Amino acid sequence: MIPLEEARAHVLARVQRLDTVERETDAARGLVLAEPVVAAEPVPPFDNSAMDGYAVRAADTEGAPVELDVVGTLAAGADPAGVHVGAGQAVRIMTGAALPEGADAIVMVEATTVLDGGRVRIATAAAREDHFRRAGEDIALGDVVVGAGTVLTAVHLGVLASIGAAKVSVVRRARVGVLSTGDELVEGTAPLRPGQLRDSNRHSLIAHVAADGCKVVDLGLVRDDRDAVAAAITGASMSCDALLTSGGVSMGDYDEVKAVLSELSDDMRWMQMAIRPAKPFAFGTVGTMPVFGLPGNPVSSLVSYELLARPSLRKMMGHPDDDLDRPRLAAVAGGPLLRWPDGKVHFARVVACVDGGQIVVRSAGGQGSHQLAVMGAANALAVLPDGDGVDTGGAVDVIVTGELRPLPR
Repeated sequence: MIPLEEARAHVLARVQRLDTVERETDAARGLVLAEPVVAAEPVPPFDNSAMDGYAVRAADTEGAPVELDVVGTLAAGADPAGVHVGAGQAVRIMTGAALPEGADAIVMVEATTVLDGGRVRIATAAAREDHFRRAGEDIALGDVVVGAGTVLTAVHLGVLASIGAAKVSVVRRARVGVLSTGDELVEGTAPLRPGQLRDSNRHSLIAHVAADGCKVVDLGLVRDDRDAVAAAITGASMSCDALLTSGGVSMGDYDEVKAVLSELSDDMRWMQMAIRPAKPFAFGTVGTMPVFGLPGNPVSSLVSYELLARPSLRKMMGHPDDDLDRPRLAAVAGGPLLRWPDGKVHFARVVACVDGGQIVVRSAGGQGSHQLAVMGAANALAVLPDGDGVDTGGAVDVIVTGELRPLPR
């Protein structure tokens, strides 16, 4: 057996970043910026009001309450040309409206009372530049707005839109093929005959790959026919950036996937990792396409995807080295997380909850590598080093795979 770290290092050293493409900004969420975006205009582009209220001269509000003549109104988007605030005057102004000439403060509407005769009472004295937004206060002309290597979030897209950046240079999404093989597998709702199973791995992996920002190529379910398997893998190598298969990677296994990959790849490595679940794992390239041979048990398949395939796909899409994996956090065991010494690191499926300032985890249920429903109930993997596990109240690291929830009361 080899340590997980050795397998990861082997795989990550052999996957390459994909090429850079130009994309419309609104289609770039989740992608990694390849080049910095520099502001060609300031934000905001002009001085404006941060409040609904009145634009005034601060000196005219000394000794408030005072009364001023209202000489105009400025709405957001209105041209302020020709609007002027003189001594003893005020202009009604809305949030985001350009500041009128002569004004040096804004009095919020809550501190005013409209009077008859086009006048307004100011209840509190204003200081110079109260409630002003200055041009360039958020983004100055020439600022690097978003740096290269940034994973673009929904907020970044808004920032880029605010400076008129309609297109950005990004690392493109990986096209990832997902293939299931096996005469024992049944698709959909077809009746099961003795010895048959429904194909679940492909559906789980497709959903994971899509959620992780890749383009999914569903290669379907292929029977145990060498020519059919070879055609599927060869075809994938011509259209996909990476391929995920599940099953047929254990020591001593012999199936058509293993046989075909051994023929098509010069560097396929069949590994036995010192972890549980997901001990067997294979990796190599067909042409330039990385192939991830995941184990067939459903939980093992998803755990090996999390630990090896997912970080590799993220590296291919330009994610920095410190952003390849899900968060690994310190937690406390809310119940016993027991195991036995076997020379392996165990990744227990757990439910992680937030309780005050700490994360508390409990087993999600049975820990068999076939128990997919338990993994569906889990939102984290507890990392249990070789030994007897962790007693209630013990410290344990967890890999957070889902949303953290409040601790039930």
